Amino acid sequence: MSVRLGNGIGWRPEIADAVEGMPGIDWVEVVAENVCPGHLPDSLLRLRERGVTVVPHGVSLGLGGAEPPDEGRLTALAERVTALGSPLVTEHIAFVRAGGALTASPRIEAGHLLPVPRTRDALDVLCENVRIAQDALPVPLAVENIAALISWPGEEMTEGQFLYELADRTGVRLLIDVANLHTNHVNRGEDPAKALAGLPLEAIAYVHVAGGFERDGVWHDSHAHPVPEPVLDVLTDLASRVAPPGVLLERDENFPEAEEMRRELAAIRGAVEKGAERRGTSPAAAVTGAGPSSRPGFAAAAAATATAAAAAAAAATRQRLALAQTAVLSALVAGTPVPEGFDRVRMGVQARALAAKRADVVAKVAPELPVILGEGYRPAFLAYAQTQPMSDGYRQDALEFVEELLIARRPEDTRVHRELRQWWLERSGPRPRSGRTAVRLARATRRVLLRR
Repeated sequence: MSVRLGNGIGWRPEIADAVEGMPGIDWVEVVAENVCPGHLPDSLLRLRERGVTVVPHGVSLGLGGAEPPDEGRLTALAERVTALGSPLVTEHIAFVRAGGALTASPRIEAGHLLPVPRTRDALDVLCENVRIAQDALPVPLAVENIAALISWPGEEMTEGQFLYELADRTGVRLLIDVANLHTNHVNRGEDPAKALAGLPLEAIAYVHVAGGFERDGVWHDSHAHPVPEPVLDVLTDLASRVAPPGVLLERDENFPEAEEMRRELAAIRGAVEKGAERRGTSPAAAVTGAGPSSRPGFAAAAAATATAAAAAAAAATRQRLALAQTAVLSALVAGTPVPEGFDRVRMGVQARALAAKRADVVAKVAPELPVILGEGYRPAFLAYAQTQPMSDGYRQDALEFVEELLIARRPEDTRVHRELRQWWLERSGPRPRSGRTAVRLARATRRVLLRR
C-alpha cells in the first residue's frame, strides 16, 4: 500500500522559514546526506512536531552502478530514516561512481546522477542492488527516474519497460519525476505519454515536479527555475491515469520569494486537479492490474535459489557494466576518448555540466576559496576539473584543487598564494591519507613548506 502524502515541498536550509510558514504543506523531502541524525535542524523538528511528514531523499548510493551498494552508506541512510521517523525512503536509478576493483582502475566520482543503459545487464545489476538496499533499510524504498543529457547506444528497452520490469522483479516503489520525463523528451526524443503508459502506475510512491531551462536545444534540469507549462502538462497526464499519493515541488538553487513558491504549488495542485477530472470522465484512463509485488514473475524471482553458475554469470554481468560505465565516466571527467556510439557533442555538454556543478558545490563546501581567488576561482577550477576526476567527495575535491594550484605555483599573486597555502595547511590534517592522495599530499606539503 502507498503512503498518502499529499502536497509537499523540498526542504532546504535557505527556505526553511518560508516552508514553515507555508499553508497547505503536508510533507517535506530532505536530501538525506545533508542532515545529521543526532543534530537535526530545528526547522525540521518543528515541522515534525506539527505532524508534517519528512522523507529522506538519497543521492549517493549509486544503485545503478556496477558494484553493490556500500554498507556504510546504507547504514547512514537507515539512521536518517529512523531519526526522521519517515514512512519511506527514496533514491535514484543512476550511477554516480565507477572504476575500482571490478575494473582494476582508480575509483572516480561523477558528483552527479548519470543514466544507466536500459539493457538486460544493467537491469539485472540494478535489481540485485535494489534488493540489497531493501534488505538494509527499515522502511519501503522508492527509486526515481532521472533526467539525462546523454543516451547509451544499443539500449534494449524503453524507459517505461525498464521501470516496469524493475518494479515487477523487486517490488520497489517508483518516484516519478515528471520534469525528468520532459527533460528526456527534449534531449532524447522520448514521448512522456508513452513512458507513462508503460509504467506500473500502482507502484508510484509520489511525484517530483521541478523547473529547468533550454539552451541550444538541450534541456537542463536545473531545479533553479520556475516549473514550465510542459512539465505541468506531463503532471496532468499522469494524474489523469492515477491519483498520485503525493506531489512535491523541488527547488535547489536561486530560491524565489515565498509568494512565488506558493504560486508554483497552486499551479501544481491545479494540474493534478485537471488530471483528476479527466480520470473521472474517462474509463480508459482507469488503473488496472495488481501491484508489482503480487505478480507471478516477482514471486518466482524471489523464490529462486542462486547456483554457482548463476553467481558466476552475475559477476560477469557486473564486470561488463563496470567497464562500460568506467569508460563513459572517464570520458566525462578525465578527458579520455568518448566511447564508440555516444554522441560526442552531448558528451561534451554533459562533461561541462559536471564540471560546472563541481565548481558550484566546492564553492559551497569551501566558501573561502572563491573569496581568496576572486574572479579567478571559476576558470581555475574548471581547468583543474578537465583532467582531474573527483575521487572522494567534494571536500576532498577542494583540497586536491588547492594542491594543484600550490604545486603549479598558481596564481602568481604572492598574497593569494600565501592565503591558499594557509587554507590548505589548516585543513589537510596532521597525517597524510593513504594511496594516491597520500603521495600527492606529501608532495604538496614538501613544496609548500619549501616556499615559505
